[in-house]
Amino acid sequence: MDIQTIFQDWLTSFLEFLPRILSAIVIFFVTLIGSGFIAKWVCKIIKKKISSQEMLQLIFMLTRWTVLVIGTIFALDQVNFDVTGFIAGLGIAGFILGFALQDIAKNFISGLLLLYRQPFNLGEIVQVSDYKGKIKEINVRDTVIETFDGELVIIPNREVFENPIINYTHTRLRRRTVMIGLGYEEDSDRAIDIFMSAIQSVSGVEEEPAPTIRAEELGDSALMLAALFWIDQQENDLLEVHSEVLKAIKVAAEKNHINLPYPVQTIRLEKIE
Repeated sequence: MDIQTIFQDWLTSFLEFLPRILSAIVIFFVTLIGSGFIAKWVCKIIKKKISSQEMLQLIFMLTRWTVLVIGTIFALDQVNFDVTGFIAGLGIAGFILGFALQDIAKNFISGLLLLYRQPFNLGEIVQVSDYKGKIKEINVRDTVIETFDGELVIIPNREVFENPIINYTHTRLRRRTVMIGLGYEEDSDRAIDIFMSAIQSVSGVEEEPAPTIRAEELGDSALMLAALFWIDQQENDLLEVHSEVLKAIKVAAEKNHINLPYPVQTIRLEKIE
């Protein structure tokens, strides 16, 4: 068989197969372009039920990749690619990788569940395990918290999902407690009334629930009073109001000559003969 015959046979086969190649290319590019529109359409429909931007981004990504995979399979089928064998091979490879990457898979699944449950949102103050701070990023594999010391902590989502989460931002009101050491020689009822007025005068302290002061403990050198008050953390700086309450109590004590004693330790010396 001469070269001309081989070339003619190849050209004939190519021309017969060309429509399939063109069809596969068209299907792939239509899928590539259409996947974005379909993903946006899906997000637009479910946006009424889901307010989380992170969840919408995840749904957009999953929808687009699902459409791309389906379109690619159809495109490969046009050129007589063994799609069934390819999928079976992917299944075996996925099974093997599942054991090797099980920690990553667990973090991924935990991330999906966190995005679905939404125990916190970006910018909220939370505590996860021993880490307390503001939520900076919510990713599929990990969550990033900025502590009050300015440190960025990257926590795997599996750890976030499996541990208790304290969300300090979800509720509007937060209760704070200030301990006051009152000298034993002082009139406790009078001192409580004065401290109560001082706390109520601070801007940011809620009228309802009203502040309360109660005797907590008989200390070594003072009667320990616990002052409890509530702050609207959505309208006020929590730490700033707490600081102002401390200063108001100190000023009230000085103005009314109320003794706030330092801890006193008595040392007794005995002469041994």
